[in-house]
Amino acid sequence: MSGALARRGGVVIDADAIVHELQRPGQPVLEAMVSRFGGGILHPDGTLDRARVAEMVFNDADLLKALGEIVHPAVRDEIAHRVLAEVDRDNVVVLDIPLLAESGWEGIVGTIVVDLDPEIAIARLVEHRGFAEADARARIANQASREDRVAGATWVIDNSGSPGQLEAAVDDVWTDLLGRREAQHGGSLVDPDAMISKSATEGS
Repeated sequence: MSGALARRGGVVIDADAIVHELQRPGQPVLEAMVSRFGGGILHPDGTLDRARVAEMVFNDADLLKALGEIVHPAVRDEIAHRVLAEVDRDNVVVLDIPLLAESGWEGIVGTIVVDLDPEIAIARLVEHRGFAEADARARIANQASREDRVAGATWVIDNSGSPGQLEAAVDDVWTDLLGRREAQHGGSLVDPDAMISKSATEGS
């Protein structure tokens, strides 16, 4: 979805990519994770064993919470600073945040939810991303419910149809985004000051 918006001119800030950057060897986030979860979460070359971390946290609510307490404040801070770099450039800024509903972000003006039946989502994770079915189900079980995500959305895009139908739905959302940019005299659908304030609170 973020790729489709980028092709239409949106500036995408990808939370997952930022997480990967912050979890590189030598970064404070990775050091904090090793301190909390132990050296067993690392490959022999010192890089993060993401599959091992997922196996641990998606089957233990306390460990999942501990991981969020390490990662989320650092990610918020980095996203906020990247947003600040874009808000004066008349761009439509899109935040790609997979766990937006779960993490309680402040400063978001509009949200897009790509809606899909959970069973179809599980099948796609297994078929296209190589997940074990049990892992896919555990991950979805630890996310906000489909109903909660849809209830909090500004736009809902149905991803159960054909690629052409998906592109048409993205076109509709993009047109609305451009209209909001004109109305706001700026493209960001976030308030960076609110994001930085939230990040500072979490980091204290």
